[in-house]
Amino acid sequence: MEITDHLLKENKTEKITHQLTDKTSGKFVQGQPDTVVVHFTAGRDARSSIATLINPTVKASAHLVIGRDNSITQLVPFDKIAWHAGRSSWDSRSGLNRYSIGIEIDNAGRLDKQGNEYLSWFKKSYPAEEVFEGVHRNEEAASFWHRYTEDQIKITEDIIRLLVGQYGINLILGHEEISPGRKVDPGPAFPLDKIRNDILFSDRQQEDEDEFEGDLGGMPSETMGLVTANKLNVRSGPSTDSIKITKPLPRGSLVKVIERQGNWYKVKIEEQGWVSADWLRVD
Repeated sequence: MEITDHLLKENKTEKITHQLTDKTSGKFVQGQPDTVVVHFTAGRDARSSIATLINPTVKASAHLVIGRDNSITQLVPFDKIAWHAGRSSWDSRSGLNRYSIGIEIDNAGRLDKQGNEYLSWFKKSYPAEEVFEGVHRNEEAASFWHRYTEDQIKITEDIIRLLVGQYGINLILGHEEISPGRKVDPGPAFPLDKIRNDILFSDRQQEDEDEFEGDLGGMPSETMGLVTANKLNVRSGPSTDSIKITKPLPRGSLVKVIERQGNWYKVKIEEQGWVSADWLRVD
């Protein structure tokens, strides 16, 4: 894929179409966009979601829709503001539409188990192999979610990498992170933290390994850490702005330490997350 005149262009493997809508707020100001926001459509299929997003009576739009058949449909050029984020904030900014490219992935979202069936909000039943059970980053109990296809995840990652190279994107966020309590997409079935770390922090990880050579550089695979705070929050990224992804770790917990970025350790428990180095003793 490549981007020409702010539109995705296909090669021999991608199926890219353009159904451009005028539901935008004009062009981004200079220096924007710098963020990608990932969503699920919570719809029956890509076709119905696209129809909704281009419907002039619906006050919503997005830049891209990625189907379960690997199709990619662009609705808004990347230099124009789409209406995908709604009421939203991150760090000191609010109204993320003005700063971000919105990617919608065809996915039914949260599912409700009734007997042996897994039902979407629109009462479509999904087979067990399409169901993911996991804890949402903003919740404490596990629930059921529509599983993304491996191709959808790969296509989304490839597009984000392309956008990073073209526009200097430095933030990759989920709708659930910029509108917590109001939105739950893309949900735990989408590997947002892994994609974000792989794309944005891989170079920084190497720099930190070089910086801490002889300390934490070349960290042994079984390096362990002991929690010294009464309760230690585990976050999706190396920042206090990052969302808490699981219950706090109690004092005395042992965790496997994977890497370090500045004053943060990436640790592995049942899932991976980031904790402040001030409250973890690493031997």
